[in-house]
Amino acid sequence: MSARLIDGRKLARILRDEMAPRLAALAERGITPGLAVILVGEDPASAVYVGNKIRACEAVGFHSRTIRFPAEVTQDELLGRIVSLNADPEIHGILVQLPLPDHIDMARVLETIAVEKDVDGFHLYNVGGLVTGSTIFSPCTPYGVVKLLEAEGIEIQGQNVVVVGASNIVGKPMALMLMSRGATVSICHIHTRDLAQFTILADILVVAAGVPGLIIPQMVKRGAIVIDVGINRMPDGSIRGDVDFEGLKEKVAAITPVPGGVGPMTVTMLLENTLQSAERAAGIRSEGIEDPV
Repeated sequence: MSARLIDGRKLARILRDEMAPRLAALAERGITPGLAVILVGEDPASAVYVGNKIRACEAVGFHSRTIRFPAEVTQDELLGRIVSLNADPEIHGILVQLPLPDHIDMARVLETIAVEKDVDGFHLYNVGGLVTGSTIFSPCTPYGVVKLLEAEGIEIQGQNVVVVGASNIVGKPMALMLMSRGATVSICHIHTRDLAQFTILADILVVAAGVPGLIIPQMVKRGAIVIDVGINRMPDGSIRGDVDFEGLKEKVAAITPVPGGVGPMTVTMLLENTLQSAERAAGIRSEGIEDPV
C-alpha cells in the first residue's frame, strides 16, 4: 500500500484564507492584528524562523514588528521591552524566539509575557491550562498537529498514541492535547528502553525527537498514522525529518512529509492565536474559536 500524504501546506493555505472575513470584521473597527517577534543574538536558524513568521504575517495582512537584540543584551533590558509590549494596544501577540543566550533566564522571560498575548502558548498559565482545559493559547506545533488530524478525518478518541520526544514545546503539550481528546497516550524520550516496543503499538505515532531517521519501518505497525515533527538540516543542506519517510510510506496509512507537513501548520497556528488575541481585545469573540485543548 502507499500512504496518504498529509499535506500541511494545503491545510495551512485553507486556514489562512478563512481568516479573511475575521480580519475584515476587525478592520471595520480600525484594528489590525499585531505580532511582535523578539530575536536575541545572531543564530542563523532562529533568523530563518523569524523571517518565516514575519512573511506569514505580511501575507495575511497582520502588522508585524521585529525587535532585535545583541546576544549580550541584559535580562533587565529584555524584560523591560516585553513589559512595554504588554501595554502596547497595537500588539496582540508577543513571541520570543528560542533558544536564548545562557545568561538569560528563559522561564523568567516567558512568564513576563502577558498571558493574553502569549501566542506561543509557553506561559505557565497556558501550559497548566492544557491539564485543566482552561488554556488561552495552545502551543503552536501541537495545535497544528491536532488540526491536521482533524482535517484528515483521523479518529483520535480511543486510539493508542505514542509521542516520541518529551520537550515542553512539543512532546508534553502534544500528549496532553491528545489525551484530552480521548486518546491513550505514551510518551517516549531519551531514557526509554527499547523504543520500538512502544512505537510498534501506536495507531498514531507523533515523532518530535530531533534525530534524523530515528524511526524505521520495523518500528511501526502496518496501517499506522505517522506525524513527523522533526526538522533536521543535513550536512548536504537538505531537510530531513525524524522518520524514514521512504521506508514508511509503503507501510503506513498516512504520513506527513518533511518539509511541507507540520512546519506550515506551526506558523499558521501562530497566526490563528494572534488573530484570536486581537478578537478578544476587540470584544468580538471573547471565547475565541473552538477550544484548542
